[in-house]
Amino acid sequence: MKPQNYYPKTSLVLSLLFLCVSLVAYFYAYKTINSNDAETRTKEEAWDKEAQRREEIRQLDNSIRIISDERAALETHFARSSDVVPFLDTTEALAPTVGTKAEVTSVEILKDHSGLLVGMKAEGTFQGLYKFITLIENSQYEIEFVGMNIKRQDPLPEAGKRVAAASKWDLNLKIKLLSFIEEGYTPK
Repeated sequence: MKPQNYYPKTSLVLSLLFLCVSLVAYFYAYKTINSNDAETRTKEEAWDKEAQRREEIRQLDNSIRIISDERAALETHFARSSDVVPFLDTTEALAPTVGTKAEVTSVEILKDHSGLLVGMKAEGTFQGLYKFITLIENSQYEIEFVGMNIKRQDPLPEAGKRVAAASKWDLNLKIKLLSFIEEGYTPK
């Protein structure tokens, strides 16, 4: 005869064996989940840092675009030593707009590097020369008039004679360009 206790011992051993396998599987799954969770957090932090960096780059790029117009406007107020010719051409080009003729007679960088001295000659009507001087004065460059000599070309009429309506005048002008930046010069 078989003992009656045989079946309960087998099921107890099988139950304990199943419990051990289940505990091992549980702890393995728990350890794997914790490891994956830590890895996920690390990757999320890296993702957030990259997203913040890209947002900062986007904001910086946007800021650069916004100030580029202001920078361009500011730079037009300064003439670099490599941009002297466009400055002189621009100044000479103002003359025909008011019906006068002008030409640059001299250009000199001041010894203390505080500016550029430009000599100009112009001729036209008094009204045209006056408007020319006003246009130069109101240009985008910071200038200072160092010297100016204006005189009439034709002699004054004798008493009782009629004055010509559009008499010609000569203008000699010395302009100091204060907003001049000499490339390669470093102030002491």
